[in-house]
Amino acid sequence: MNLNVYLHAFTGVVKREFWRFIQQRSRFLSALVRPLLWLVVFAAGFRAALGVAIIPPYATYITYETYIAPGLCCMILLFNGMQSSLSMVYDREMGSMKVLLMSPVPRSWLLISKLLAIALISLVQVYAFLAIAWLAGVEPPALGLITALPALVLVALLLGSIGLFLSARIRQLENFAGVMNFVIFPMFFLSSALYPLWKMRESSEWLYWICQYNPFTHAVELVRFALYQQLNLQALAITLGTTLVFATLAVISFNPERTVRAAPAKA
Repeated sequence: MNLNVYLHAFTGVVKREFWRFIQQRSRFLSALVRPLLWLVVFAAGFRAALGVAIIPPYATYITYETYIAPGLCCMILLFNGMQSSLSMVYDREMGSMKVLLMSPVPRSWLLISKLLAIALISLVQVYAFLAIAWLAGVEPPALGLITALPALVLVALLLGSIGLFLSARIRQLENFAGVMNFVIFPMFFLSSALYPLWKMRESSEWLYWICQYNPFTHAVELVRFALYQQLNLQALAITLGTTLVFATLAVISFNPERTVRAAPAKA
């Protein structure tokens, strides 16, 4: 198949997602409100209670706001990836995705294009948050904003793949929000996004190991190290491997013939 066909399909999906993003300004604002609340409000209360010692990749003592900034970046990617998977369900059934699935372009390429489009939109939101966080005193190295880019893209693809895989298995749209909340909050709170794992270990050994086996923990650490121009090989391997697994499962599970049904009305 002509390479131009693949490129045309990719640019079409990206343009449509960015047009939708421009029209939904509230989506952009809500994506910033959640992490900013943690950065400005909750961090002020936790600052005294949660002292952060010198741990990699930091070379000195840091403020609590500085510690949670990478986790809040991943929070944006997490919520955006899961929320965008709902649009994939609608697109599959009655939107552009249903039309594109009739094209000769392989289904896997269309889904990859969708994931990349979501990742690009998420990056806009993440860097907008980092710009505001800079004004609040969270100042990672300027070069770190560039070295963190590949890590952020990989994490966005991971979380988008998980969302797409889950959306492919859900048969009723009414159940989607409940399933997403069941995934989002445990992934976020049972990770190193808000507190170092050694703090978690002091509190509970079994919670510590749950956090260790949470792929979101390694995604956060990958971004954290990248922001400070360092590479965490273990986090990279786990994040990349998990992304490949869920991306493959999403492509296999995505059945264009499956119809998402509304829940039956109660008498």
